[in-house]
Amino acid sequence: MSGVRLLVGTRKGAFVFTSDGSRRDWSTEGPHFAGWEIYHLKGSRADPDRIYASQSSPWFGQVVQRSDDGGRSWRAVGNAFSYEGKAGSHQWFDGTPHPWEFARVWHFEPSADDPDAVYAGVQDAAIFCSTDGGGSWKELPGLRGSETGSRWQPGAGGMAVHTILLDPADRRRLFVAISAAGVFRSDDGGETWRPKNKGLHSDILAEPEAEVGHCVHRIAQHPARPATLFMQKHWDVMRSDDAGESWIEVSGDLPSDFGFPIALHAHEPDTVYVVPITSDSVHYPPEGRLRVYRSRCGGGEWEPLARGLPEAHCYVDVLRDAMDVDHLDPGGVYFGTTGGQLYGSADGGDHWRAIAEHLPAVLSVEVQDLP
Repeated sequence: MSGVRLLVGTRKGAFVFTSDGSRRDWSTEGPHFAGWEIYHLKGSRADPDRIYASQSSPWFGQVVQRSDDGGRSWRAVGNAFSYEGKAGSHQWFDGTPHPWEFARVWHFEPSADDPDAVYAGVQDAAIFCSTDGGGSWKELPGLRGSETGSRWQPGAGGMAVHTILLDPADRRRLFVAISAAGVFRSDDGGETWRPKNKGLHSDILAEPEAEVGHCVHRIAQHPARPATLFMQKHWDVMRSDDAGESWIEVSGDLPSDFGFPIALHAHEPDTVYVVPITSDSVHYPPEGRLRVYRSRCGGGEWEPLARGLPEAHCYVDVLRDAMDVDHLDPGGVYFGTTGGQLYGSADGGDHWRAIAEHLPAVLSVEVQDLP
């Protein structure tokens, strides 16, 4: 029977949860890197034993950790990110009038077929690639150097490349999402990038339908239908059916269209999951009732999923990288909260149970499907 591994990054370390295909009982390992902020863990699809972790500290900087045995042991593989071949640490002068400040790695996206190839999205907004398992990194400077870069602004959490999508139908196509700049697409392997924000509307901008400047929280793509993208924005849930060329709003009957994560059912391209919170200033669920909302028709019509979740007095948030799905049948859905709860559903969200309840604040949840 195949199984599932959950990779959980928190404010105070990394945790690994493993279960068989029943997803009833879970073993726990961790905390790894106890006391350190682990912004993101992501497993390789090419090698189920390979995992990358972003370990960050304001005192000691950014460290990339790698496991080659499914999270049982780890080693630092280098933090020598470089701009045009020049290694740097926290602040690099790259010829522009102001220094570009490197704060941390927000997101890893490993290649689907090469365990040593992995992309990293960082703050300030840039994308890097490693071809040696994270030992060395080279920036794809076309993103930060694009003609709209001077108009990007930081969101509340900073200005970061927090989402990277590798198009399964086109090896040279990549998408990134940046707060607060928007969605960008490359069709040439990351050499050049174009903004893909037509249809987005943000009242906080001087030009609400501007080409860039929109605070996108997360984008998602289904491998069976890669031209369709879903977005959780700073207000509004959106969908694109033309690889980002245009977007339409599908918030529909959600109680709030503000949230951070968005995820797609592994076997149903039209089944979408979001976790609404009250507003951009009130980061907890509407009425203090924790609910995941599911649409089975690509957005517009949503149903609350609450069985097993707190019905009252719940004041937690679910961050952008803290929700993921497995590929078993029936499909599983998992998310973690800033209150330290980790929830899972083995039936597509119909029923939930707490896998863990007393973790540090959860920053990321990623699923590895095990053979």
